Amino acid sequence: MKESESGSEGERGIPYLFRCPISLDLLTDPVTLCTGQTYERSSIEKWLSVGTQTCPVTMQKLHDPSMVPNHTLRHLIHQWRLQSVSDSDSNYHHPLIASDSDRYPFISSLKHILQSHDSSLEDKLQTLETIQILSPSCHSCLIELGFFPLLLQLVFGAKQNLKLVEQALICALKLLPHCSLRPLKDMFKEESVELDNFVAVFNQGTITIKKSLCEIVEAISSSLETKELCAMLGNNQRLLRGMVLLLYHQDHSGASESGIKAMSPFCSLEANRGNLVRQGVVDGLITYILWSGHERQNRNLGMAMAMLEGLLGLESAKQAVIDHPSGVNVLVKMVFRVSDDCHQSSESSVNSLTMLCCDSVQAREAAICAGVLTQLLLLLQSQCGGTTKTKARMLLKLLRSTHHV
Repeated sequence: MKESESGSEGERGIPYLFRCPISLDLLTDPVTLCTGQTYERSSIEKWLSVGTQTCPVTMQKLHDPSMVPNHTLRHLIHQWRLQSVSDSDSNYHHPLIASDSDRYPFISSLKHILQSHDSSLEDKLQTLETIQILSPSCHSCLIELGFFPLLLQLVFGAKQNLKLVEQALICALKLLPHCSLRPLKDMFKEESVELDNFVAVFNQGTITIKKSLCEIVEAISSSLETKELCAMLGNNQRLLRGMVLLLYHQDHSGASESGIKAMSPFCSLEANRGNLVRQGVVDGLITYILWSGHERQNRNLGMAMAMLEGLLGLESAKQAVIDHPSGVNVLVKMVFRVSDDCHQSSESSVNSLTMLCCDSVQAREAAICAGVLTQLLLLLQSQCGGTTKTKARMLLKLLRSTHHV
């Protein structure tokens, strides 16, 4: 290490993020390559000067050798150095009984800014931006210092500025894959203020906030640790209605896809399925399928079709499809389509139509008018799976015997 970087900085240890991957020294003039990796300018210039046109860390070939100054990281390093100098003037603490602030002085100072009622909104927003930069390489430290529950409190505690909520959610999602969901379980109790705030933030928030909250619901639904919380969220009518409304976002924001992925696990419980139907999910799914059915590649379309199929175990869902002006028609169109994900959608469509047509003359007539017989014949000539073809033949037999075609 350079002599000027010894002393308090050496004793504390330079954070991994602040070291040049080549020299391992503290970055003083950080620059970023097209691969996203940051180096000390002089070190990477030497590396490139010998004719090496690859990134030292990723070993990817550099399609663009230009270097972009990383002013944000340079500012963070400056703050850290000031903090290190300040800490060196304080009393010595034995390492075996060192507090969090002794071990992680810079990151502890960030936590203090977020916790303090005296911190301005601007300071908190800047701190959240810093956490976003630090989280990829320092997530263990951030989790150890309790940042995840703190970020959740910023989002779901007292009424907060929506910009602050949005940034805090982005930070929380970066930590979410690495930490326990216990803080979520502890925070959201039935009829708790935090649960009410969750619903309020969801319904009043920006598209980015809604998508972020959908990711949190996904995580809750996929963990046994929060199984009860998943059931509780699936029973919240206002939250479900807010998610259903995302299905009507006919744009490329990803909001409708986020809604589908968040609601899909709720279909595993019959009570939740009934709640979803009551909140209009059938109409929402039909609208989404109509809008996105022309896309050749859409993994979420198969999920939407499977979700609709799962709901059709309820009579109320069947009736909602039959009553929708395009309900049966959209299922017929999905029986056979030229796309990369057609097999899952085709099977769900055939299963859904079978459930509808077995019990409803109206559904059978609507399906035949929509051209289901031709669609089934095309499907039988395609490369779809044997199970799908068997179900398609059964549906074709049902429709032909009914109408003597």
